[in-house]
Amino acid sequence: MGKTLNPDICVIGGGAAGLSLAAGAAAFGVPTVLVEQGKMGGDCLNYGCVPSKALIAAARRAQAMRQASEFGLVAAEPFIDGERLQARIRSVIDGIAPHDSVERFAGLGVKVIQESARFVDDRTVAAGDHLIRARRFVIATGSSPAIPPIAGLAETPYLTNESLFDVTPLPPHLVIIGAGPFGLEMAQAHCRLGARVTIVESAGALSKEDPELKAIVLDAVRAEGTALHERTDIRSVERDGDGMRLHCVGENAAFDIDGSDLLLATGRTANHAALNLGAAGIRHDAQRIFVGADLRTSNRRVYVIGDAAGGLQFTHAANYHARLVLQQILFRLPTREIRDIVPRVTFTDPEIAQVGPTEEEARASFGAIDVVRWDLAGNDRSRTDGLGRGMVKVVVGRGGRILGAGIAGAGAGEMINLWAFAIANRLTLKNFRGYVAPYPTLSEIGKQAAISYYSPMAQNRFVRSAIRMLRRFG
Repeated sequence: MGKTLNPDICVIGGGAAGLSLAAGAAAFGVPTVLVEQGKMGGDCLNYGCVPSKALIAAARRAQAMRQASEFGLVAAEPFIDGERLQARIRSVIDGIAPHDSVERFAGLGVKVIQESARFVDDRTVAAGDHLIRARRFVIATGSSPAIPPIAGLAETPYLTNESLFDVTPLPPHLVIIGAGPFGLEMAQAHCRLGARVTIVESAGALSKEDPELKAIVLDAVRAEGTALHERTDIRSVERDGDGMRLHCVGENAAFDIDGSDLLLATGRTANHAALNLGAAGIRHDAQRIFVGADLRTSNRRVYVIGDAAGGLQFTHAANYHARLVLQQILFRLPTREIRDIVPRVTFTDPEIAQVGPTEEEARASFGAIDVVRWDLAGNDRSRTDGLGRGMVKVVVGRGGRILGAGIAGAGAGEMINLWAFAIANRLTLKNFRGYVAPYPTLSEIGKQAAISYYSPMAQNRFVRSAIRMLRRFG
């Protein structure tokens, strides 16, 4: 065994969570070791957020060409050059990669070890020929695609997010198992890029989202040509020539689906099996590492952040976790994860975004609530840009406090930022009523929703009596 290192912090995992924490610690001059066995940048940069959004951007432009006649232009069916599309996705990744590189982090003062890591005891990690005895450890090992137990799947070629973006040419008929955010995003993108797409979902599509809002998204995805089978079980899958066949049972009958390629979009599983957590006295099971609201494990020296923590699996949640743990390690400030302030977005077209509880969740938690809705069709910018259906839906508690907000529509992922800020700072709709929104913008719908909440005051007889009395004074 080689040199023993004694940093203040050892970060295991060089994805979004680990890099954020390592960079923050290095900025304060804290000795930090980062261990990463794979690609720097982790899933988000190499296989997730970045390539998927690059693909979605290409698909959006293809769809805009088809819909040009709606704006008085000549519509055209786009020619999809799969190799150039794939090259463009790679170039986007390559443009971001230097920010996450070993060289950048070495320049920040972080010792980067490109090896796998495992605990030797409750305060020591082995990585290659190094032993690391740190004051604090942070596990940020991310997650991997969950593989469902479907008969015949092991003998049938399939894709996950880790292989989908290397497929050239694009699949003629892509069959997707799972109608969560990633499944819906990839379905719509591939459909717009000329593929036939079928989705099979055992429960309901976008099951965590508000029914009113997700209906807007699902209607749009179906209208563009994606076949969506909800509440459908898959009995088995088999290879069929150059393609594959699913044997399914729906609500009313059994049926088969033939396709060229199969994509699994059935969730994620935390990566921790190789860490030898038992040697460190860290409570865990096959699915997760047990952490408290402070993200600390049963070993008080060890924290878990990002996907490895098993809760919110978003890059922005990983960065949030990193900040919480840095506050504890560097400044000894008590912190706790508050999930209601973390927004989520599904980047379909239209998008769907949510922060805080949905209407159903809020009624279960708070009892009496108010719900304010505002249709995107009533927004002038939506009309000028021909953006179609959309809605903002705000869940309001006592005193007009904003408990949750959901948006379905173009730009929902951008508009949800303001609502996330409001919920994090415990603002009320009165605060929204008082700010000035530029015209014409989509974000005006927040202002319009707030005004609609207080509009009944105009009919209040006591308010009207007060105004009549004040009028007498000239």
